[in-house]
Amino acid sequence: MQIEGARVLVTGGSRGIGKATAKRLIDAGARVMICGRNGKVVEQAAQELGCSGMRADVSDADDVEALVAGTIRELGGLDALVNNAAIGTFATLVDTDVADMGRVWRINVLGALLAAQASARHFISQKSGTILNVGSTAARKGFAGGSVYASSKFALSGLTECWRTELRQHGIRVMQINPSEVQTEFGSGMQPKANPTKLQSDDIAQAIVDMLALPDRGFITETSVWATNPQ
Repeated sequence: MQIEGARVLVTGGSRGIGKATAKRLIDAGARVMICGRNGKVVEQAAQELGCSGMRADVSDADDVEALVAGTIRELGGLDALVNNAAIGTFATLVDTDVADMGRVWRINVLGALLAAQASARHFISQKSGTILNVGSTAARKGFAGGSVYASSKFALSGLTECWRTELRQHGIRVMQINPSEVQTEFGSGMQPKANPTKLQSDDIAQAIVDMLALPDRGFITETSVWATNPQ
């Protein structure tokens, strides 16, 4: 995909990996729409980045339909979806809260499906497009305390494979990136103290843009990004 001039929707784009990805895309000449559940935060991020922004809860079907329609209207089309919106809670099996399971799965799994579904309808009609799901290395290997989060990312991997099989015949690429631990406010809601040996949001953003930038005749099905020697 030619990044310059591309129209891209980045869910969960008001902070962390999503915001860094939006910035990389904009710097490369793309037109970008970001979304998030907090309208004020989305507006501030959009002003900072110089892009479009909409408040949307990806787990709400009506919100997602309005988001994709608004993106197409605002940007004049849609060429790629970066399915980044996600939340996480962590607890041992015996301490897992059933409400947390439902809340995380609604955002990380149902939300990803709704955004991809609405985008895919448009992509099928134009016979081109890219869906890039932001997974996690937790989508390939579980860990103690990860029942809720890891299971949602394993599910996202399954969705990625299903969509790839369904949509490839329409000229649509479906990819997944699996970051290892990234220094964001994801877990605590607070920006952690910078550690130069650990991954940063921009590292993942660079990989995402590189995956999108591959000519449309080919695509990287999946890639994982690890810190070389985190300490």
